[in-house]
Amino acid sequence: MIKSGVLLFLCLLSLKMAKAQQQFVYDNKTYRDNIKTVQCYNTQKEQSIPVIGLGAGDQLSFSFDDLQGGSKDYWYTIEHCTYDWKSSELSTLDYLDGTNEDRLIDYSYSSKTLQKFTHYKLTLPNDQIKPKISGNYLLKIYERGDQKKPVCSQRFYVTDKLVNISTELVPSNENSLRFSNQKINVTVAHTMPIQNPYTDIKLLVMQNGDPSTAMLSSKPTYVQPNSLIYNEINGNDFKGGNEYRKFDFRNLRYKAIHVQDIFTDSTNHITLFEDKNGNSSKYALQLDDNGAFFVRNEDNLNNDTDTDYGHVQFTLNAAAPSANGDVYVVGRFNNYTLSEENKLSFETSKKKFYASLYLKQGVYDFRYVWKDNTTGKIDNTVFEGSFFETTNDYQTFVYYRKPGGRWDELIGYNIVSTTKK
Repeated sequence: MIKSGVLLFLCLLSLKMAKAQQQFVYDNKTYRDNIKTVQCYNTQKEQSIPVIGLGAGDQLSFSFDDLQGGSKDYWYTIEHCTYDWKSSELSTLDYLDGTNEDRLIDYSYSSKTLQKFTHYKLTLPNDQIKPKISGNYLLKIYERGDQKKPVCSQRFYVTDKLVNISTELVPSNENSLRFSNQKINVTVAHTMPIQNPYTDIKLLVMQNGDPSTAMLSSKPTYVQPNSLIYNEINGNDFKGGNEYRKFDFRNLRYKAIHVQDIFTDSTNHITLFEDKNGNSSKYALQLDDNGAFFVRNEDNLNNDTDTDYGHVQFTLNAAAPSANGDVYVVGRFNNYTLSEENKLSFETSKKKFYASLYLKQGVYDFRYVWKDNTTGKIDNTVFEGSFFETTNDYQTFVYYRKPGGRWDELIGYNIVSTTKK
């Protein structure tokens, strides 16, 4: 018994040490359950894609809540990445002005809320850390100056506008997809010399800031003097999807959009109206924010510290498309990631899917996606439908690696909406 007890203790200690020695991944990720409501956007527009211009005076606003409260010894740094989100393996001297890392000292405590938390925020670039080359970057938050104790990570982009990007939305070239897909043709105009556009340039198009939708074009369809044209027959052909579902629980006393019930005991509970399969044959216009969310409350003044949390109950009344798969609820609020936290469980007796997420008060866009566990494919149209008329934002990124260069520069960025709302 003593030996087995010692063995169990050693196993638990080993697991604890392994957890404490995690490694950062090059993705938007929270590594601890107490970290909630991670936000990162250009300060010019709330919930915009986190893109700033190199030396343009732009800044990023980054923030998160620590539900354990108190004050922690959190540090941060940034790392330059390749176009496909791997380490560029550059020295910090190559891409950073200022110090290599800094403490996160801007924080405030929650007030007037049932859930106690500490709100941390950061603005980049700042006096301590400034990127000095363009490209993809990963912001890393970690504890006690030890990068083997990650807290959260966030992708962002620094662009140096050396090219002009124009986009054209057209129906799919595939007849069967003309009413469900949106094809994006891209023209990149440049005055800079590009020796070999087939190897030096990478073009990436993404829908609504969702990394899972990203399509990469490594070769232009046509090369003309001072312009690269990407209009391959089957290239950048996106499912239009449907407008996002939405709910509003800015007020915990009155029911707003899509909220069926609110009650409070030791915490707040919000029950949403039952969602049905939206995969209908006809498109219906409804206003959304293309997956974004906005932290708000109508009872207090400060959205950062006076906004409470609540358990939000989701219900999906729909049949699973196959036996081996899972349903997830996603949006910008969870970076479209598929995790145990936002996976719905199926209740056989009621033949419905359920999930409860702990969210901060506000207005949220969301949708249901299906992951086929046999193929690993993710489908965001099984429960939502797909229509050419759907309003979406498309982000276009142009990367350039000079002949003999050691990193990928981000030389162009463009965002276009299929329909102005």
